[in-house]
Amino acid sequence: MDYRFSKRFLNLKPSAIREIFKYAADPEVVSLSAGNPAPEAFPIEQIRKICSDIFGAVPIEALQYNITEGYAPLRLYLRKYLKDNQGLGFDFDDVLITSGGQQVMELTAKILCDEGDKVICENPSFIGSLNSFRSIGAKLVGVDIEADGISLQGLEKSLKENKNAKFIYTIPNFQNPTGITMSFEKRKAVYELACKYNVLILEDNPYGELRFKGESIPSIKSLDSRGIVIYAGSFSKVISPGLRVGYALAPNEIVKKLVVAKQGEDVHTNILAQMICHRFLTEYDFSEHLGRLREIYRRKANLAQNLLDEYLVLKGISYYPVQGGLFLWCVLPSGIDMPSFCKRAVLDYKVAVVPGSAFLPDENASSNCFRINYSTVSDEALERGIKKLSELMDNI
Repeated sequence: MDYRFSKRFLNLKPSAIREIFKYAADPEVVSLSAGNPAPEAFPIEQIRKICSDIFGAVPIEALQYNITEGYAPLRLYLRKYLKDNQGLGFDFDDVLITSGGQQVMELTAKILCDEGDKVICENPSFIGSLNSFRSIGAKLVGVDIEADGISLQGLEKSLKENKNAKFIYTIPNFQNPTGITMSFEKRKAVYELACKYNVLILEDNPYGELRFKGESIPSIKSLDSRGIVIYAGSFSKVISPGLRVGYALAPNEIVKKLVVAKQGEDVHTNILAQMICHRFLTEYDFSEHLGRLREIYRRKANLAQNLLDEYLVLKGISYYPVQGGLFLWCVLPSGIDMPSFCKRAVLDYKVAVVPGSAFLPDENASSNCFRINYSTVSDEALERGIKKLSELMDNI
């Protein structure tokens, strides 16, 4: 059979992260490549009780079809929670519950982009979102990220040169993959540039509530009196990724189009999962739960950075210190081939890291960086993995 795939899928490549997972499945490999929450972060007993209560009281509601917009009690709760806790949401905004935060990216590109339209994004950026944009046929325009967020000079240059840009994609808090947080001054400037050039902003914030150091910074969406920001949130990193519950907060006119697009994909997000999230948020102390998560990731991040300082920094590898999130972005010294380093790490030293090139909007560009995740593995495995990377550096 001669399989003839659509043009827009012919050039899509498998996620480098998912490909590395194939090696990471080897029990001998220390996987620093995942982006999973810490095993001890899951509220297992609470969710077990919630499920029992749901199936004891309202089993048919949990197993029946529901509306595409999402489980009504969860949507109402989110509107109030986002307004009261983060200052998000204007009268013209509405909430859509999605199948994970990733679906917000794909649906947004689907309703806004025609083939060849431009999406401006940070360079580097999250590979999952980049591939969602590519799958719609959008062309990616990367803007370099600086220590305090996206380059404003580079952003304005890209906006001037790409008149058909449909939106700016940004991860302001603990950016994946770099861990960098955008300053409030830059958030305001990005919003002002978007207004000036009449372009939307897609603000992705899956890690914002995992800040374990420093002061919280208002979201770009909190500035959005003009109705140009689509805000994406998720319960994957704060309750459970397996539930696949995310959400969009956006102007009502945009949400209506997102709903139509979602109806053609999955009808609605899993209702049982939405009910679990709602009950967890309303029946347990969510603030206390977040505090526990922050302590877990504070300790893990400190350990990872101390290990990098001890074993890799003296050998020429630098990294960006983080104030939250799950990732550290490491920079190899000049003269070391990054793809070869990552390949030797997993094949010869049994340590999986993600090559920096996986996160580049320009798939033909090169990188001298790699990403590690500190949230998933045990302390012992984290130390063993970083020591192995040190041994690799000794043998380059």
